[in-house]
Amino acid sequence: MGEYVIKLPDVGEGVAEAELVEWHVKIGDLVREDAVLAAVMTDKATVEIPSPVDGEILWLGAEIGDTVAIGSPIVRLKVAGQGNVKAEGNVKAEGIAEPAPKAASKPIEVKSEPAPGAPKAAPKPAEPPAKSSPAVAAPKDARPSPASAAPRMEGERPLASPAVRLRAKEAGIDLRQVPGSGPAGRISHEDIEAFLARGPQLGRATGLARKEGVEDIKVVGLRRKIAEKMALAKSRIPHITYVEEIEVTALEELRATLNKEKRQDRPKLTLLPFLMRAMVKAIADQPNLNALFDDDAGIIHQHEGIHIGIAAQTPAGLVVPVVKHAEARDLWECAAEINRLADAAKSGTATREDLSGSTITITSLGAMGGVATTPVINYPEVAIVGVNKMMVRPVWDGTQFIPRKMMNLSSSFDHRVIDGWDAAVFVQRIKTLLETPALIFVD
Repeated sequence: MGEYVIKLPDVGEGVAEAELVEWHVKIGDLVREDAVLAAVMTDKATVEIPSPVDGEILWLGAEIGDTVAIGSPIVRLKVAGQGNVKAEGNVKAEGIAEPAPKAASKPIEVKSEPAPGAPKAAPKPAEPPAKSSPAVAAPKDARPSPASAAPRMEGERPLASPAVRLRAKEAGIDLRQVPGSGPAGRISHEDIEAFLARGPQLGRATGLARKEGVEDIKVVGLRRKIAEKMALAKSRIPHITYVEEIEVTALEELRATLNKEKRQDRPKLTLLPFLMRAMVKAIADQPNLNALFDDDAGIIHQHEGIHIGIAAQTPAGLVVPVVKHAEARDLWECAAEINRLADAAKSGTATREDLSGSTITITSLGAMGGVATTPVINYPEVAIVGVNKMMVRPVWDGTQFIPRKMMNLSSSFDHRVIDGWDAAVFVQRIKTLLETPALIFVD
């Protein structure tokens, strides 16, 4: 038998280290070749680390949340054959600490065989069974404990002497919550003391209980990346948020009509493809909105290609898959790419290419979108468009109130490079296009 050391491989794109976010094995597990051992996260994506050999896990070199350098040993296995570690000394040379021996949970009895011809030891006499202690009879005059007293009917006034009531008032106790052990449920001083002593156990009688525990949850993996990105955006970008109300009655009628024409080569349309096409037209008039701001170098990188990030909630947390070159896609192509990216993000199969390269972002909470939000810009972009929920509201048409489908857009901008006037012009252009959706199809 030999030992095999697995090091953190180069995950590409010049990454020098990665964060360990998940172990799929534990010490003592038997693994097959190509079985996934762990998952690590870089700034770009999560990468699974497979086993190149069959073997038994002897040692794990990091804990979840640790940052591991590329090339550092992370797993040691016992394998058939020589392995890749020739001697015990080489293991230490690899930088692997020896695992501490585990303490035995109980002493192990070692039975030694007698030497040939030696007399056999006489068996130990069996110990007599321990005598059970007689049950102690409860005194006849013992009073029932307050916890076992019959519950008081709802609205029933508790019985107690003035002295007991005064003591309960001074202690801040609601006598209706105190079980009485006296005749007809009368509350005594002993019942007050028992109530105070029980404390958190009060809930057994009332259905309410205090909870004292604290759970410490380490912030690792995608959640830590999200926290770092949000903190960076809020600390470096002075946000300005512009909220505008948009009537989408005509847009919804058009969308419903287009969706009725069911074709296998065309996916179902949601609001997002229309918004993306409106943003493409608005950006054509204001290309400075489709940009990344390198504030360290003082350079604004204004892009010709429009790569729209779609903030998506997944079981692991918030990710932003990117629809590349939205300017070259029609409504149905945008919808198909949104569907593909959403499925990949939710299943955890999105690639680094899928999750990088955005130049402007859309964020939407769907039906939970609220009336207005204050979206955080996806640093280092300079703008983000937030979609709020759609609802039917009365709108004055000059003579009467009529029901119309309304929706707010909440958009944030980097006020260092986008003036309030430019932000308003951008949103108003989108408003015009969505309220008159035929204009979306006009070149």
